[in-house]
Amino acid sequence: MPQGTPPGPQPEPIRFFGTTWVDHDGGYGLRRVGVAVGSLATAVGACFVLRFAFEGLEIAKVGSLVGMLVIVMFAICSAIAFRKTWEGFGARPKDPAREDTLRGLKSIGFIGSLLAYFFRSFIEAPGEKLRRAEYESARAQFEKRRATRTGNPATRKRPKRR
Repeated sequence: MPQGTPPGPQPEPIRFFGTTWVDHDGGYGLRRVGVAVGSLATAVGACFVLRFAFEGLEIAKVGSLVGMLVIVMFAICSAIAFRKTWEGFGARPKDPAREDTLRGLKSIGFIGSLLAYFFRSFIEAPGEKLRRAEYESARAQFEKRRATRTGNPATRKRPKRR
């Protein structure tokens, strides 16, 4: 008899991990290693691209002030993107509208987001702690509602047949 979806809340999938984070199965460890290696390799590649862009500014002879402003802008945006991405692994944003306004800033500082993924993948699947707390809370509420419901046919004891 094929089993369907179990009743109650279902775990929310995480990017690159799906729902393997629930029981740490399905190649969970390899996925964490893959996310760490992939995010670090992408961050290094992005640094090379930014280096080529900076060399283009030097070839254009735009001046040292513009070059310094570009470096400072990428450093600040990367720091903000790292912080916001790291905070997003532990809690849902309190003000989604503010997060939308920071989307452009986080896009410019994408290297910071990649580094946040790299460092977080040493601890857990990025966002696992938040999703696990939400999932366990939802399961506990579901079980409580199910157990306290009067006349729940699923919890009734079946009479023994002779």
